[in-house]
Amino acid sequence: QVQLVESGGGLVQPGGTLSLSCAASGFTFSTYAMYWYRQAPGKEREFVATISPSTSTLYRNSVKGRFTISRDNAKNMVYLQMNALKPEDTAMYICHAQNYWGQGTQVTVSS
Repeated sequence: QVQLVESGGGLVQPGGTLSLSCAASGFTFSTYAMYWYRQAPGKEREFVATISPSTSTLYRNSVKGRFTISRDNAKNMVYLQMNALKPEDTAMYICHAQNYWGQGTQVTVSS
């Protein structure tokens, strides 16, 4: 069955960096767009970034220039490099593909 397993979250100070990973299995990874979403407490889930099978990327405006999404089709992995983190980036970060969602990894940006 399809599995999406995120890792790499944690507590970081404002201005810091984190690198998230999502391990995918159960489908032909290389043929699907992959997405990162996030959800903060009390807020709706929101789109963060996506990468197509051809590695075209798209970002929400508030993370452009700070976050980078990438993929490794040989490893069935998708990554989210997050730089210059802000307190408002605090959320559960969730990997998404097709109709499937991972459990998420918590990112907390606080001094």
